[in-house]
Amino acid sequence: MIKFPVKKGEAAVEPFHLFDKKRGRSSLLKAVKRHYVLYLMMIPILGYFAIFSFYPLIRGFAMSMTEFKLMGGGDFIWFENYLAVWKDPVFVNAMLNTAIIGTGILIGGFVAPLILAISLNEVASAWMKKSIQTIVYLPHLFSWVVVGGIWIYMLSPDGGTVNGLLNLFGIDSVPFLTETTLAKPIMVLTAIWKDMGFICIIFLAAIVGISPTLYEAAKMDGATRLQQIFYITLPQLAPTMKVVFLLNMMGFLKIFDQIFVMTNPAIARHVDVIMMYTYEKGILQFQMGIATAAAFTVIFVTLILVMIFRKVVRYDVG
Repeated sequence: MIKFPVKKGEAAVEPFHLFDKKRGRSSLLKAVKRHYVLYLMMIPILGYFAIFSFYPLIRGFAMSMTEFKLMGGGDFIWFENYLAVWKDPVFVNAMLNTAIIGTGILIGGFVAPLILAISLNEVASAWMKKSIQTIVYLPHLFSWVVVGGIWIYMLSPDGGTVNGLLNLFGIDSVPFLTETTLAKPIMVLTAIWKDMGFICIIFLAAIVGISPTLYEAAKMDGATRLQQIFYITLPQLAPTMKVVFLLNMMGFLKIFDQIFVMTNPAIARHVDVIMMYTYEKGILQFQMGIATAAAFTVIFVTLILVMIFRKVVRYDVG
């Protein structure tokens, strides 16, 4: 059922059901006539999305089903590009790497900011709380070119900050960025480090909105601070946690900037992800059909994961 807001002094528009065709069409026409200015204002927005979002999406999907040629279009070959992508061992390896690195970022990038937000909420000093928020938020402002450069310097075996600290304790330098067993964990940890402050602020904003009376009632009942966190803070944060997890899930297969900046030939095979595969096929090798098929595979998998998550968790229900 759809209800329209009514101004003071105006007759109310009867709510209508979308599936009641006869009644719904009549009510919809009345609503359009009454609020035609609002519908006119929507036209530029819809036009923008049609031209810059939906048309490229449809054009890209059509391209993924053609044998792309720079001149004269291409022959329609249905799903042959998709079959070629899924049979390519390089794509399978990229898919596995994406799943491992993305899952690590998805889980770690959710848990670490949550723990940090709850911990910061317990800090009594407002000055210290704001200072820590600013410090942890700063990396989010920088691009991966800057962040990647910082970590490449810090993890360098020659003069790097981390190896310098290890040497102080008598531990030999570790080639972090060329050691294949450390490649994936480093990608996960640096990604969590970069966006932890941003997500932490979202959680803190939700914590501030929790009614203080709940904590006062819990104190009167003798609840400890830890019990207040588990029985008040976390349940009240549940809607925000669901939204944050869903947003992170929608982007965890699209890792590219970080890998592009921080990879090197020694670890390339171990951190090669789908977007890197798409970049190499589309930009470097100019196989646009293969590249778009790989990109749409990511879109389809993301849509399936989001639909499953929404069905299981019901993120819009508190």
